[in-house]
Amino acid sequence: MITSPAFAGRKYAVLGLARSGLASVEALVASGAQVLAWDKSEDARARALQILPGTGRGTAARSVVVEGAQLEAGGPRHPPRSGEDLFTLADPLTADLTGFAGIVVSPGVPLNRHPIARKAREAGVPLIGDIELFAQARAALPPHKVVGITGTNGKSTTTALVHHIVKTAGLPTRMAGNIGYPILAQNPLPAGGVYVLELSSYQIDLTHSLDCEVAVLLNVTPDHLDRYDSFEDYRDSKLRLFDMQNVGTGLAIIPDEDRSLWRDLVERVQQVNLAFIASTDFESGRNPGFGPSDWSQLQGPHNKLNASAAYLVARGLGIADQIIAEGLRTYPGLPHRMERVAEREGVLFVNDSKATNPDSAAPALASFPAVHWILGGLPKSVDLGPCEAQLGHVRAAYTIGEAGPLFARLLEGKVPVRQCEMLVEAVQCAAHAAAPGEVVLLSPACASFDQFRDYEARGEAFRAAVEALA
Repeated sequence: MITSPAFAGRKYAVLGLARSGLASVEALVASGAQVLAWDKSEDARARALQILPGTGRGTAARSVVVEGAQLEAGGPRHPPRSGEDLFTLADPLTADLTGFAGIVVSPGVPLNRHPIARKAREAGVPLIGDIELFAQARAALPPHKVVGITGTNGKSTTTALVHHIVKTAGLPTRMAGNIGYPILAQNPLPAGGVYVLELSSYQIDLTHSLDCEVAVLLNVTPDHLDRYDSFEDYRDSKLRLFDMQNVGTGLAIIPDEDRSLWRDLVERVQQVNLAFIASTDFESGRNPGFGPSDWSQLQGPHNKLNASAAYLVARGLGIADQIIAEGLRTYPGLPHRMERVAEREGVLFVNDSKATNPDSAAPALASFPAVHWILGGLPKSVDLGPCEAQLGHVRAAYTIGEAGPLFARLLEGKVPVRQCEMLVEAVQCAAHAAAPGEVVLLSPACASFDQFRDYEARGEAFRAAVEALA
């Protein structure tokens, strides 16, 4: 686990006891901080009492943060100092927070409408997240570099790809943030290590001092507008990642095709090294000697941009082209992102459940010439946006979930549509209609929360439905 003497003797409140919240509590307590924590879920509170030290009822010797995290992190755990109650289970909204060093909140807490934001202002206490705790702990860690990757779409693929290339180069590395295990639950890297962080706008909102040696903006399209007053506010949240970079030493990587749109971004980062992501990095004239034909898990135009960003990051870290090429070639892909689940009688089944908005689903449609498209869920928009331009690839559409009727109306007269409501029915109908050489693609263009716990559960349900086909 990552700890820091900077936290010792200070007071923190933690709101939300899911994975990152539990990791934050344990790291703070192990550092000698006093922590007041809460979760609205009774089950989450009960779980915290079982595994967190300092309550008089916990099991400090175990001190487990996330099941399986020790398998990667390893090493000894750090029990609290004897005789002290460093952890208290109580609601920060009803507590006196005067003198607290920070209120650590989950990225899922809507700061624009949750009362904790007003409570923090009144107490004069900063709202922070686990990424900010990591940023504050960096001074006590062995010398290292941090890569921060943000954007509306492509973050997870690019983060995992950079992590894989760094591992291929033989460098110590950890992957965290909006992907994998919480950063504080993982052991510190030895000197020369690279932390690769996927950062959502929510996480950046809760971060104030993360100076990334390499900061990446992949793209920005309208999303999460229930949390921001406007698209410009959402965009500005992403741009703060560059504001935190050390002037003169950081590397900022931004989209080439948005150069005019993001002129203000270019002006903001002109004091750091600047590189532009372009799909032409692997085309004639700019080819470093390898390209998409070598990458089995990086098909489609969107992945050319993801690969371009990863290439620029790796070059910025000093990794040679031949090692980058090997990393791109051997990248295994991400679950639920253009994941090839099975092939049955010549029909390929692809799980792209992570495509939770139309901008993310459109590249998946563009990647295959003949698609039976399963879409729907909890809508984030009232149109199909860039998916409309890819309907020539769609043989038929099968709508599910809350957005099903809306999407069926939008697609009527453009492609054959069947309203299925449930995912298992959509899989069965699409499988029956698809011909050899065609693709059954789950790329919902929607959030999953109307029918599933998260996009991962939706992807697993798709896999189960495919496996159950006769």
